[in-house]
Formats: sequence, structure tokens, C-alpha cells
Amino acid sequence: MKVRLDYRNANPTAFKAMIQLETAARNGGLPKPLLELVKMRASLINGCAYCLDMHSKDARAGGESEQRLYALSAWRETPFYTDRERAALAWTEALTLVSESHVPDDVYEEVRKQFSEEELVALTLAIIAINGWNRLAIGFRTEPGTYQPPAPIGASSH
Repeated sequence: MKVRLDYRNANPTAFKAMIQLETAARNGGLPKPLLELVKMRASLINGCAYCLDMHSKDARAGGESEQRLYALSAWRETPFYTDRERAALAWTEALTLVSESHVPDDVYEEVRKQFSEEELVALTLAIIAINGWNRLAIGFRTEPGTYQPPAPIGASSH
């Protein structure tokens, strides 16, 4: 697969806007491990190889287990996720597949039990952001396998 376009350099203003959206979602008070699960689930649905590569690496670097990452496509059938994570994953699926689901009331009611209004907006922004990143990476054929997670804070640079 050949890269079609380097969107970062082709339109730096648009790329900066995406980074700002990502930053707002990341700074919304939700734990990074939860956000990585959401990013992985949306990327699985969308079939974004680049984002799956990136977020699996980031999740593992953050301490996520292989078992939970491998089972993410079948999260409903496993005991590996908390009620809060399950609500976030259901919300992720409903928003990612919005043309099919139109975000059912029962999914909203469950996510509201688990997240404050502020957290729910942050979670929703994170889902919007990853769906946008997926579309950029898939549309322009960003090459999977090239991403390297940042070194953990305090790690030696040797």
C-alpha cells in the first residue's frame, strides 16, 4: 500500500486543529488507559491499521494487558472490562456507527450512569477525534508500523 498524501505537511493548519481537538479530549479528566481502549475500539470498527498500531503500542506502554487488547472486539463476551469501560465502549460503538445506530437511548442512559456530564463530553470528543484520525489515516494511506510511542516520563534516554 502506497502513502497517498502527507496530510500533516499538506495542511498544517488543519493538522493543528486536529491536535487541538485531541488535546481537549485528552485533558478532559478521563484516564489514559480508558481513552486508549476507546481509540482501539473505534479503530477496530473502522479498520484503521495505522491507528491500531499506534494505540496498541501506547496502551501496552501504559500498562494495558495483551489479553484485554486481544479481546476488545468481543468485549461484551468477556469479564475483562469494568462497567465504566463497558459503557464507554458501547458509547464508542454507537457514535462510530452513528448512521446505523443513531445512538440508542439505552446506550446513552448507561454511559450517563458511569460518567459526569463533563467526562461524557470529553469521552465524546475523544471518539470524534479518533474517528477523524481514522479517516485521515485510511484516506491518505498512512503507513502502519512506523509509529513509536514516546518514552515513559523519567525513562533513561540511553
